[in-house]
Amino acid sequence: MNVGFIGTGSMGSILIEAFIRSNALHAEQIIAGNRTRSKAEKLAEQYPGIRVADSNAEIAADSTIVFICVKPMEYKKVIDEISGVMSADQIVVSITSPVLIKHLEEMLPCKIAKVIPSITNYELSGATLCMYGNRMGQEDRELLESLLKQISTPMPVSEQYTRIISDLSSCGPAFLAFFIRKFIEAAVAKTGIPEAEATLLASQMVVGTGKLLTSGGFTPETLERRVAVPGGITEAALKLLERELCGVFDQLVDTTHEKYDEDLLKVEMNFLEQQADQH
Repeated sequence: MNVGFIGTGSMGSILIEAFIRSNALHAEQIIAGNRTRSKAEKLAEQYPGIRVADSNAEIAADSTIVFICVKPMEYKKVIDEISGVMSADQIVVSITSPVLIKHLEEMLPCKIAKVIPSITNYELSGATLCMYGNRMGQEDRELLESLLKQISTPMPVSEQYTRIISDLSSCGPAFLAFFIRKFIEAAVAKTGIPEAEATLLASQMVVGTGKLLTSGGFTPETLERRVAVPGGITEAALKLLERELCGVFDQLVDTTHEKYDEDLLKVEMNFLEQQADQH
């Protein structure tokens, strides 16, 4: 089985590297291409055996599964380039949330899935959020998920929750990293603790907390209660956070949803404009 990647930017390269490092795919099974060819060639130098394609059509024609890893406004151009060479038994996987499954099913003859990966997949952990079009049968889903299981926990979800599940799974690492960075900066500024030491302590704390919330049997609420002794230091700090951050996360969700709606409208208009030009 050959797997194609149209786009080798941040997330495309993360997926390729994770699949190879996990032995889910051998480099020889991967066909990759990028608008800037040198980026794909650099990846092929790092992982000998990866084939760098001359065109998106070449990737599509020679792959069982094709991952489209480009920006939302580039999708229509890519689809126009590959639609004529794809067949009904192939699978196209979009990793971009504003491009809806219905958009792809209307323009491509193949099976369609949408997968939202996470930077955590680079360490063969975290979730991949899976959404499926009407042409994806059970065997197709199992084939795709068997690949994703090597680098993540595949989680079938409803497309209507695309934005919020992306916030939690895909954007979440950046939000958490921001919180940790600010915590470290305050620790260094207020106490003089070496930054490297504070960073190591905070990073190890995140690893341990993740294990408690997954395999450790804790929920966020029960973990808070277990750590925060009544009348103690942690409880006092949690009260501060509750008071000062009240409403911040509501605003965060509002902000990401507003940007998603804006991007979704731009994608739909782009598809409509290019279809009109063709007629």
